[in-house]
Amino acid sequence: MFSNEVVFFGGFVLVISIMLLLDLGVFNKKDHVVKFGEAAAWTVAWIVLALVFYVIINTHGDLIHGVSNYAELEAIQSKYASHIQLIPGNFEESLTIYRKNMSLEFITGYLLEYALSVDNIFVIILIFSSFGVRAKYYKKVLFWGVLGAIIMRFLFIFLGSALMQRFEWIIYIFGLLLVYQGGKIFFEGNSDEKIDPSKHPVVKFTSKYFPVFPRYVREHFFVLKKGKWMLTPLFVVVLIVEFTDLIFAVDSVPAVFSVTKDPYIVFFSNIFAIMGLRSMFFFLSNIMGLFRFLKYGLGVLLVFIGGKMLAHTYLQSIGFETVYSLYVILGILAVSILASVVFPEKKESEAEVLSNS
Repeated sequence: MFSNEVVFFGGFVLVISIMLLLDLGVFNKKDHVVKFGEAAAWTVAWIVLALVFYVIINTHGDLIHGVSNYAELEAIQSKYASHIQLIPGNFEESLTIYRKNMSLEFITGYLLEYALSVDNIFVIILIFSSFGVRAKYYKKVLFWGVLGAIIMRFLFIFLGSALMQRFEWIIYIFGLLLVYQGGKIFFEGNSDEKIDPSKHPVVKFTSKYFPVFPRYVREHFFVLKKGKWMLTPLFVVVLIVEFTDLIFAVDSVPAVFSVTKDPYIVFFSNIFAIMGLRSMFFFLSNIMGLFRFLKYGLGVLLVFIGGKMLAHTYLQSIGFETVYSLYVILGILAVSILASVVFPEKKESEAEVLSNS
């Protein structure tokens, strides 16, 4: 009645939904400031869960598409993994090759999406600071932000996959977009961006079409005043976080498609990274300043991924494998983090601050 893809996908969504309830606080509704230790524990938990899923794909990845014979495997390989070589007549060995490639694509896509999520965290920190959100409400805002991000990524990924299957030239549009965005991030670097709450497009839109209460009302998203329901600024912040993820999805989803054309692997890697975003936000928010070159690294990363999409036909012809992308991604992140540690940002002394004021 249901295909393997539907069953596997449904099971994945069910498990993720349960973890979402546990991680993001439906079972513990009390608003509180998430401490470093709690954030670190959940960050590790999500990374471990992603690694467990990697092992599952490496050993049973064929269950996703319901591959049961060589002909079905060849059809899936032709559709999503034409770069790998199967062994004609040897189903078991070919299946092992396919599983290994699929698991490698998942872990590479996951690492890429996780790295790009760091830039998202930079912006979310800026949003919370600019709109004066109290730290105890960060978790609630991020809960709804993550939930909306999952839905939007689902739509983006499967729509993008359908378009790429029908119009192969779209991959070049994605590549140019990533190169442009990567160059923009690299040259802008860690420039001190500011957000003017009154001029943000989401604020303008909601203020124009919906009644917005002028101040926060504890943890509430809506408030009843004089018989009229009004949005609170906290709900507007949720909308801004959703809008921000929509913008970032334009970069991150095409980036993972440079690693694999299988929409299920793209979705799985994206969702594991997004689910870990909340805990990583609290984990990194206090130490973000230590990695001054990380944004430059992310810019280089996007340029590499975009260039890979533009030159994918040539790279396939010379035998460029997915594992090489993994090595490059790890190398870029390692160099940017190491450079941040070796060359930390110099802080002005108190005397210098006084003299410049």
